[in-house]
Amino acid sequence: MQNYIDRMVRAAKLDVNLYEEVEADKGSMGQAMGVVVLSSIAAGIGSIGTMGVKGILIGAITALIAWYVWAYMTYFIGAKILPEPQTKADYGELLRTIGFSSSPGLIRVLAIIPGMAGVVFFIASIWMLVAMVIAVRQALDYQSTLRAVGVCMIGWVIQAIILAILFAALGGKSF
Repeated sequence: MQNYIDRMVRAAKLDVNLYEEVEADKGSMGQAMGVVVLSSIAAGIGSIGTMGVKGILIGAITALIAWYVWAYMTYFIGAKILPEPQTKADYGELLRTIGFSSSPGLIRVLAIIPGMAGVVFFIASIWMLVAMVIAVRQALDYQSTLRAVGVCMIGWVIQAIILAILFAALGGKSF
């Protein structure tokens, strides 16, 4: 358990070595999924004032689906359409690294504090996006951070559209 917590903290600290570690550790898939679930539960708790208790369940389901979709989109875009010469990756590597890039999302639980939701969700979103760029750069063996940013942004737009549709279909309200 301590190793798991340590990995989440290192991921939130944007530790490049952590992302290399989970990229190579095929046994860390469950941990990566756990980070995604914990992060979504934190978001659900943080938004309980606007969504109620069902927001926790809806958030967990949509976060897991979004994780799979975003990882696949990132793999396809980054490894197949926009690879660098040294790019060598598989879908599992992206699932693991992207899963851990959700670690900063744990702070979203603080959005339960009245008047803080907007600020907390904004900070968490930016922090998670930066972690995602690092995760993608490491998983795809990119030399260029700018290429990783581009891949993440393309994937993010597609994933956001899919997430919004799923969220609405499951009865969530848009923010």
